Amino acid sequence: MRTFIAGGTGLVGSRLVVRLLERNDQVTVLTRRPEVARQKWGQSCAVVTGDPMQPGPWMDGLADCDGVVNLVGEGVFNRRWSASFKELLRTSRVLSTRNIVVALSKNPHNAAGQPKILVNASAIGYYGPTGDEELTEDSPAGSDMLARLCVEWEQEAQAGATSGLRVVLLRVGVVLDREGGALKKMILPFKLFMGGKTGSGKQWVSWIHHEDLVGMIVLALDEARARGPMNGTAPNPLPNRDFARALGRALHRPSIMPAPAFALRVVLGQVAGVITKGQRVLPRKALEWGYVFKFPDIDVALNDALS
Repeated sequence: MRTFIAGGTGLVGSRLVVRLLERNDQVTVLTRRPEVARQKWGQSCAVVTGDPMQPGPWMDGLADCDGVVNLVGEGVFNRRWSASFKELLRTSRVLSTRNIVVALSKNPHNAAGQPKILVNASAIGYYGPTGDEELTEDSPAGSDMLARLCVEWEQEAQAGATSGLRVVLLRVGVVLDREGGALKKMILPFKLFMGGKTGSGKQWVSWIHHEDLVGMIVLALDEARARGPMNGTAPNPLPNRDFARALGRALHRPSIMPAPAFALRVVLGQVAGVITKGQRVLPRKALEWGYVFKFPDIDVALNDALS
């Protein structure tokens, strides 16, 4: 398969490139940091320089591909949520997706006449905070800022379906990867014997090991039945207090120092709401389409991710 990856030098993208190269895909990486991509992979994959938020010559690189994986988006926890940063969260997702769909829609079928595939990252923030309710891909969208952003983001991707693309909307949960993301930020307090639940500890954590997330992307590329939303989470979400205990076990540290919600709001601002509220999300579509989880158990997943 000829696969074009936007955001291929990021945390998930880098692991996806390795997986696709291992199975002999022809991989093209779109990046604003071509020197990083070439340092990582040398001549193993093609590198296209460009900013997906801006139309440009990079869009020609999609003409000969079979599938595109779009992982572009400013990190939610990169900065405090000022008005300008919230706009960057939006534009980095919406504009990049819009430009990719425009480029793909010029030629929505591959050389074999099959629909090209767009696997577009989204987030379980789509559902908003929902307490203990079990959520599947058929559950409605929430109404908070992140939910509205996810709805707009997915609408841009879904517009490609009207041109004949097969579109998969991958709603990603908390990725367990010690190299970055939420888990990396959690490790230090536990190592300093200051780890514990956040807020009430009752909010649900819908997590996924990085290998299973990459596996889901590969499934979305390969499985003709895959289209529409797919929850990128493991089948066993758990309350934050239980997640903290599991992380403490994996790090051989206690998990008795809670982080009160008000303290998080002081330190992090509005983004603290992402941590103190959660969703209980189940990967119904991935299981229906035949995905077999390598890491369905939190203890096994954390031990591997931290090894």
